[in-house]
Amino acid sequence: MNTATEIPPLKSFYFDFKQITKAGLSVSVVFSSIAGYFLGIFDFASLDWVVLLMLAIGGYCMVGASNTFNQIIEKDLDLLMDRTKNRPIAAGRISVIKAFIIASILTLAGLIILYNINPKTAMFGAISIFLYTSVYTPLKTVTPLSVFVGAIPGAIPFMLGWVAATDDFSLEAGTLFMIQFLWQFPHFWAIGWFLFDDYKKAGFFMLPTGKKDQATALQIILYTLWLIVASVLPAIFPYIGVVGSRLYLTPIAAIVVFLLGIWMLIFAFKLYRNKDSNSARSLMLVSVFYITLLQLVYIADKFLR
Repeated sequence: MNTATEIPPLKSFYFDFKQITKAGLSVSVVFSSIAGYFLGIFDFASLDWVVLLMLAIGGYCMVGASNTFNQIIEKDLDLLMDRTKNRPIAAGRISVIKAFIIASILTLAGLIILYNINPKTAMFGAISIFLYTSVYTPLKTVTPLSVFVGAIPGAIPFMLGWVAATDDFSLEAGTLFMIQFLWQFPHFWAIGWFLFDDYKKAGFFMLPTGKKDQATALQIILYTLWLIVASVLPAIFPYIGVVGSRLYLTPIAAIVVFLLGIWMLIFAFKLYRNKDSNSARSLMLVSVFYITLLQLVYIADKFLR
């Protein structure tokens, strides 16, 4: 028996590990958590590099675990879709047992690391992984409302960074959560639109009406409008009695954030007008740039004013 064929090379395992944990997505989620952390600290002098590193590692472990559990549950469905049929678990390169062990280790490590930042951070991390794997994933083949459930764990990272920095869930943390929560809908409905046929093969209906129609496009516009409103809320905090908050936007930054929202709204209207996959793909890409730039503007405004 050739044992070389039984034990995959380290490079192959590394590639498969990146796939089952969805490294690109996980890194973007960690970036959101880091952004929230910077918004939560008072200034650069209060920056704790150890906590920041723990947040990044613990956050990656939790997101990677969620993605691995998701692929274990959906391994048979992944085989039906072109974009997922070559995933390590679906393709048989990693067994379900090995994947479960990896996911369990990541979960345990992530919770321990986040708990050592503070218990609230670990609690929200645990809520995120539970909702994603135990509620959102099973609902994907049952109802389009799964996107609403999935938007909750998807919105936690931005808030998680704030909680890691402050050990407190407050109006500011809720605002960060609301921004990323509302952002999920135009982003994932755009994905659901241009991947509609592929999702259909596995019985996933991610669009709110179940169709690529005008009503879905209209809802994308509405959620984008609500997102724009939520994104500029910190600019009015001093006027509603929230004085001395670490989360605040200057008028110039609020205008920049507002214009970023208008940029995304334009692409939402293009999808409403054209109702085609190219417009949906463009909106998805713009939404990724939008949330990244928004977080960078928030951070720059905090430390440069």
